[in-house]
Amino acid sequence: MNRFNADLVNALRGIVSDGNWQCIGEKSLFESPCTKLYAEDREHVVLVRTEDGRFWAMDSSCPHEGGPLDLGDIEDLGNGKMALVCPWHHFDFCLETGISSTGLQNQVYEVQVVQDKVYINTQNALSLFPIPETNTVPLGRLSPQEAKSSASENSLCSWAAKILCTADPKEKVALTQEVQDKWNSGKITEVGEMEPPVHPCRKESLTVLQPGKIKRGKGGTLASRIALLHSLANIEQWAIDLSWDIIARFSSARLSTGESLPHEFFNDFVKVAGDEAKHYSLLEQRITELGSFFGALPVHNGLWQSATDTSHSLLARLAIVHMVHEARGLDVHPQTLSRFTAQGDSKSVQVLEVIYSDEITHVAAGLKWFTYICSKEKRDCLTTFHELVKKHFKGYLKPPFNTEGRKTAGMTEEWYVPLVKPSN
Repeated sequence: MNRFNADLVNALRGIVSDGNWQCIGEKSLFESPCTKLYAEDREHVVLVRTEDGRFWAMDSSCPHEGGPLDLGDIEDLGNGKMALVCPWHHFDFCLETGISSTGLQNQVYEVQVVQDKVYINTQNALSLFPIPETNTVPLGRLSPQEAKSSASENSLCSWAAKILCTADPKEKVALTQEVQDKWNSGKITEVGEMEPPVHPCRKESLTVLQPGKIKRGKGGTLASRIALLHSLANIEQWAIDLSWDIIARFSSARLSTGESLPHEFFNDFVKVAGDEAKHYSLLEQRITELGSFFGALPVHNGLWQSATDTSHSLLARLAIVHMVHEARGLDVHPQTLSRFTAQGDSKSVQVLEVIYSDEITHVAAGLKWFTYICSKEKRDCLTTFHELVKKHFKGYLKPPFNTEGRKTAGMTEEWYVPLVKPSN
């Protein structure tokens, strides 16, 4: 017994001597399977306790789209290893390595329990409670304009607001395609001004749950393919709304030079809206062909949070929605495609390829207008982007990156590599 105690003391001394070890509290505090720990750099950590009493730790933000891993389920991978499953899109992350079967990699941290105290090896101090943020002036904020309704009911913004207030996704798609045709043909010429709704409308029959309440199916089955396509359709429905929201919300924005946004800006985002509507239709049709329908499974509204967080700043909206989230969609495409290919689902593969090709142009559009505004306002593009992402995106960007897809969109490595978490 004396030798055992001496070993514990020596181990504790080793931990204390290493400045990267953080004591987060007594072991008895962490009976729950998942506990979120808050970090000063906003790269929060989830501490996982498995049924056998062992502890694990990894970043709490899913590297796919920032889903809350602290609300996820713990599942057996079937090879003696356990995984934490993101509640948003069911990406699994091995507790031991942080590797996902989708090809993504999450940051994991070494955990030790010494004399009933839990230690995590990380450079940042951790807290059980949120760390207050300091007040900062938003970067990239354009000159404020009083929101007012356009006198014309046939303005682009009036239609944008109408589409945002349309709950049925098929009607939303039809209206989007109608407005796109009218805009491109010159039947709508006025951009106008219209205050968009705080939150887009959704059908009452749609089951909306908190992200952590949505469960995943087993892999390699028809049901799991339907669930993934259903999740993607939900994303595309939100993407339609995000496109119309950026048009309506920033229609009257002025650059620091006093200039308004050029007509081409609205051309580009009308096209993005049309693409997203096409994507939803393709996915909804494929779900139907597989014997289900959109709305058969629960969805979540977590994706609208980025719109809310960036509603004050066009530069922030372009950076987070189009240059972070949509670029992450390019990153996960190869693994998503391989899952359907492995199951011989060639029709779904064709749909995913169409979506991927269009999404490259959407990232390019975000980059195009971000650099345009920065150039007009004499801002350094890279510095501004990095500062906005650190402020408005939860955590670091995480590899693997689809370097080729991002490069095709014009986003070379200097844009995103500096936002990867430095190794300890």
